[in-house]
Amino acid sequence: SFTDLVRGHTLFSLAMASSANDFLISPQEQSNNTINLFVRDQGLVIRGQEYKLNTWNSLCATWDSEYGLGQLWLNGQSSSIKLIRSGSNITGRPIITLGQEQDSYGGGFDANQSFIGMITDVHMWNYVLSPCEIWRYMDELNFTPGNVLNWRALYFQITGRVLLENKQNNCLN
Repeated sequence: SFTDLVRGHTLFSLAMASSANDFLISPQEQSNNTINLFVRDQGLVIRGQEYKLNTWNSLCATWDSEYGLGQLWLNGQSSSIKLIRSGSNITGRPIITLGQEQDSYGGGFDANQSFIGMITDVHMWNYVLSPCEIWRYMDELNFTPGNVLNWRALYFQITGRVLLENKQNNCLN
């Protein structure tokens, strides 16, 4: 993601009919270096990760449903692994929204939680990636695309003011 927002916002929101925050990634106010990760409506606060303004930030959140372990990777640096929620997989028909939190299944949007900026290369897997797989993904090296959500083969609907453009690669002289 790339933004100049200093207020909290939502990057990724996966809702189910039974749970509005089944999986949610939400950086908070810029001054406190915290990112919230929600799994099955239970929140986890990740501290000490510097989500930088006006630069590309690469985020990857993992959750092991069997053991209830959550972790966030930001720009190649991992957070500590924390206990969040165990014992139930995400099953059913999800609604995934990028850049806006769902306060209900597919709706309940609040403009004060919206993301303003750029998002690219969103993938989701139904298993926990190894640290090596995360690094390959973050470095845009050869990685296995998401088997739940694959940015390169995405069916989507645009709602509101959204600009869709091709990814710009850095040029080296």
